[in-house]
Amino acid sequence: MRLYRFPKWLRWIYPGAVWEFPEPHEKTIYLTFDDGPNPEITPYLLDLLDQYKAKATFFCLGQQVKKYPDLFQQLLDRGHQVGNHSMTHPNGWRTSTARYLKDVEEASTYIPGKLFRPPYGRITKRQAKALQQKGYTIIFWTVVSYDFNPDLRAKRFIRKMKRMTTSGSVFVFHDNPKALGVLKKELPQLMQYWKDKNYTFKKVHHE
Repeated sequence: MRLYRFPKWLRWIYPGAVWEFPEPHEKTIYLTFDDGPNPEITPYLLDLLDQYKAKATFFCLGQQVKKYPDLFQQLLDRGHQVGNHSMTHPNGWRTSTARYLKDVEEASTYIPGKLFRPPYGRITKRQAKALQQKGYTIIFWTVVSYDFNPDLRAKRFIRKMKRMTTSGSVFVFHDNPKALGVLKKELPQLMQYWKDKNYTFKKVHHE
């Protein structure tokens, strides 16, 4: 069964982590993109965001920033937020704490700031606590899009994303070539829907 939301009953495992930004007096959503930057898709996303005057947060892989520093600089130059998504995308459940922290810290030499999103959303309680002690804010999500699955049916995907939209929601998409086909077809329709519903697009911030 595909889970679009992080189960609320599991949130107690990660005290201090962020899943949404409740804003009862505003209609806001937070678009986030994992795994980039990548020349096959990141420029497209930047232009789409500009079209809607939207700001987003890009959780970048250190190895990708190392390969494409000019593209990473474009994220900053266009006013978007950036976050650390590790150096090599390790699965925290299968990685020792020492190795995991070393991977994140290596990525921090390329990615400024202290926002961190665990790859796959998989991180142990010990790893999370250790990163928080180093000053990191761990950002999970309200809704994950599964845009990396090319078998998604467009109408069902769009309907699902619309239904799960609430103010303060953090949406996960990917600037990964695996998501290119889905995003080009569906994300413009969703952004137009959100705009028509008077949502504004904000960058993730430190709690």
